[in-house]
Amino acid sequence: MVACLPYIGLKVAWMAGSRLGIPEGSALLDGGTLLRVANGVTVLMDGAVIVLALLLTRPWGKRVPAWLLVLPMWVASGLLLPIMTAFPVQLAVGLLGGGGGRPVGEGNSEPFLDPWVFGVVYGGFIVQGLALGVLFAWYARERWGRLWQGRLRDLPVGPTTPALRATAVAAASAALFPGVTHLLWVSGSTAGLDAGRAADRTGDFFVMEAVNLLFVVVTAVGVLLLAFRRSGRLSLRLPLVLAWAGSAEMACWGGWLSVAGLIGAGEAADRPTTATVLTYAVQMLAGALVVTLGAYFFAERSAASALPTTAAAPAAADHVS
Repeated sequence: MVACLPYIGLKVAWMAGSRLGIPEGSALLDGGTLLRVANGVTVLMDGAVIVLALLLTRPWGKRVPAWLLVLPMWVASGLLLPIMTAFPVQLAVGLLGGGGGRPVGEGNSEPFLDPWVFGVVYGGFIVQGLALGVLFAWYARERWGRLWQGRLRDLPVGPTTPALRATAVAAASAALFPGVTHLLWVSGSTAGLDAGRAADRTGDFFVMEAVNLLFVVVTAVGVLLLAFRRSGRLSLRLPLVLAWAGSAEMACWGGWLSVAGLIGAGEAADRPTTATVLTYAVQMLAGALVVTLGAYFFAERSAASALPTTAAAPAAADHVS
């Protein structure tokens, strides 16, 4: 919770009119009411991290409906994982002289924020992500541990298996388009980029695109392993973690970049192209398909694990009578 304070404090200060950490010439100085609203929304989002931490650590958190905890946790994963992955690499690239621009952003070299702001804010995000990850792992093990134990080869073939496999193939196929796009961008191509972004690409941009590509691959591998179960000795946890992390990043980070691009688009040269919008839209669709598959998978596992208990109750009653 302490890690949330720097970000929330800065946002509240900016909403109150402070220019702390904002250099002259920054686009943030011309944000107006829309930027204040956006700052208010992001304060609420970071406040939700505090609520999640309480849910994961307090006894009453065990009584919360599963979806009310899992869905916000999935969204938080999707927004924090890219920062946790990309920012340390961007720092390393910067030390080697290849950085510049906005860390974890989309490569705009114009003044945006003072460099120290990125370190404080993203450092806090990394701590938040690590803390939430550990807390959620402990919580999930205690509450739903039986659902993600075992190996892939132990998974039974149920009546919904063909539908789950078809959904997995659809999700992996949908991931091809954003995957190829991110591969082109990380390889140096400007196809589909707006003029402003193409001109201002830095090392930070290429690191972020490599991270985007990584999560596309992670998503496809995780969901296909889970659906087709070819690696019998593999622990069930691995494809579940891959599918969780990948789908969250694709859907939530793709959505975040879409909204940020539309809100921040000023000059015509900086407006997202149709290819960029389509890339993030398909990316979000693929992530949504994977998380939907995961929801059905766990629902089926939960129902199956409840069957022995349900069947044993009448037998026990007959024995007593």
